[in-house]
Amino acid sequence: MRDDPTFVEQIQRDLRDVRWLAPEEIRARGRRRSQRKVVVATVVLALAGVSAVAVAAPRTSPPLVQPAASASPTRHEITTDALLQPADLSQQVEVQLSQSGLGEPVLLDHMLGACRTSQGRSNGWQNSILSRSQTFVPKHAAPIRTSVGLVTQDLFRLVPEAAIQLIDTLDDVVAPCADWVSVGEYKAGSATGTGMATHRWAVIQRGFAGDGAALLLHTGTQPVDQKTGEPIGAAPRPTTTAVVRVGDLITVLRMGQAGTELDLRRLAEVAARRMCAAANPPC
Repeated sequence: MRDDPTFVEQIQRDLRDVRWLAPEEIRARGRRRSQRKVVVATVVLALAGVSAVAVAAPRTSPPLVQPAASASPTRHEITTDALLQPADLSQQVEVQLSQSGLGEPVLLDHMLGACRTSQGRSNGWQNSILSRSQTFVPKHAAPIRTSVGLVTQDLFRLVPEAAIQLIDTLDDVVAPCADWVSVGEYKAGSATGTGMATHRWAVIQRGFAGDGAALLLHTGTQPVDQKTGEPIGAAPRPTTTAVVRVGDLITVLRMGQAGTELDLRRLAEVAARRMCAAANPPC
């Protein structure tokens, strides 16, 4: 019998101890104006890959265009009413965790960045000016390790021209990764070896919300042992990410496994209307 747990077993054990903060504790921390962090624990096969991208952007961002004196005042802060609200979700929300940041990269899918850099391409991450993020947890949800029903939203303010370009050039960003084979070492139980899997990204829908929107689909094949062809672990689930622009704002939305593409599109449309509260130019 072996004494050392595998990586996956260790993570599974650790996740049993994950505890959500009580709503009262969250509100108390908010009153002390301490920064709240969202810890999302995700067990991932290295070859399967899951969400969180930074979109490749131009090496040089265009200068910020100052509004004319007669134009509406420029909005800088991203207020909370520009984010999705609990009432926008189809389920009752037990806890809402959020955080804000400065100069954060616009994240979509980290595996897409790995695909690009493996081909000698610059990842060229585009940094935002300001950002807010939040995670909704359905009422009576199981521990976060199930992630069923979770909704996450990241909202970024960019230089206006950069926000436009991010949406307009998304097809060019994913084009080199339409059919990418990843190879890496793996350990599954007592078995070790070199595994391989094929990843594919595609923009599958556009123009359904805001000033510009896209659905980014990531699919992957069953990881297999490179020598024997035997499958490794479970087949990965397709993941869809919604990217929406309103003025100089970009929002990135993801849903848990229980969410459908139709649910994601509906939330994207609601999010676009909410973003009008903080966009430049105003809606």
